[in-house]
Amino acid sequence: MRREFLPYYRPLLESHEMEAVLESMRGGWLTTGPRVHEFETSFAAGSGVAHAVAVNSGTAALHLSLAAWGIGPGDEVVMPAFTFVAGAQCARHVGARPVFADIDPKTLCITAETVKRVMTARVKAIMPMQYGGQPLAIADLMEFAGQAGLRVIEDAAHAAGTLDQNGRWAGVMSHAAAYSFYATKNMTCGEGGMFVTNDGDLAERVRVLALHGMDRDAWRRYTQGGKWRYDVVSTGYKYNLSDTAASLGIHQLKRLASMQRRREELARLYISELKDVAGIAPLTLPPPLPAKHSFCIFAVGIDEQAAGVSRDEVIERLNQANIGTSVHFIPTHLFSSFSHAAQAPLPVTDRVWKTIVSLPLYPAMSDEDVMDVTGALRDIVVRAHPADAVSSVPK
Repeated sequence: MRREFLPYYRPLLESHEMEAVLESMRGGWLTTGPRVHEFETSFAAGSGVAHAVAVNSGTAALHLSLAAWGIGPGDEVVMPAFTFVAGAQCARHVGARPVFADIDPKTLCITAETVKRVMTARVKAIMPMQYGGQPLAIADLMEFAGQAGLRVIEDAAHAAGTLDQNGRWAGVMSHAAAYSFYATKNMTCGEGGMFVTNDGDLAERVRVLALHGMDRDAWRRYTQGGKWRYDVVSTGYKYNLSDTAASLGIHQLKRLASMQRRREELARLYISELKDVAGIAPLTLPPPLPAKHSFCIFAVGIDEQAAGVSRDEVIERLNQANIGTSVHFIPTHLFSSFSHAAQAPLPVTDRVWKTIVSLPLYPAMSDEDVMDVTGALRDIVVRAHPADAVSSVPK
């Protein structure tokens, strides 16, 4: 057993990134200003999407997209239940109804086919998510959306570092995408998000809505040469990102490629070490190039019969071995706030979530950390079901 606890996640922050935040603070401008503008410009260039609007969370980016499109009462938004609850809450915030589509058992993402099964005349948008960073079949979804006259906003919370089957970032092919820079994501501002789109008019509507519906932010009012007068052109929200957060995001974006290489190395080590462990199989696997998995989450499935132990028991025993885990996700339709709504059957979602465990994977980990996790898993299986698991013990 490890002597020190291995947390599910630990950020990798370098001294120059911390200094960048301090430099921003010393400059005296803390709220939305020059660093936010720089972050937006860099993210748009790096992602290959024409417009980027920095906001204070990925959730804000999702909400703003629906509001900017005018989606509201009586409308429906199709999304996976097998994701964080934010998307469903955003639909409710604008008065729309979230409709849950089932997932593909291989990618754990919704597809054009699963969306078709829950379509009604009231559906106005689709909100797919790259589960754990798994590339979406976005071309198929966009073809269907075009035929049905629907908008597509990618919930790209896990997708910084993900490339689709044509080697493109989320938001290049869809109408828009919402990235998250929460503390556990592949690049972080601590809290933050980015709305991206190739639609200039949509980007401008989102930018205005993100700051109380004002047509001019503080940077354009209070700096030398700025104009004090502004107009409120729409009922908006308080969703802007601070310069201090953007200062961190600028440098995290510069390091994203190197941090992704480390994530992939760790993922491949996990896959290699778990290949002979009975009843425990990786559910997040590298796709064929030029696609890229971001490995924001490294999920394994527990086959209770083969492993001789349940998912919940695995989590508890890993904790006893000083190893942190998580579960991504408790499906949204199982929460009491959403359970009363009528919903089509979700057989794959309901089956997969009961078996899934997210293992620690982040650039600050060492190879030895992975070996500790896989060794603990192997020991759990051997102790629980020795007759079937003996072949999993390395010779």
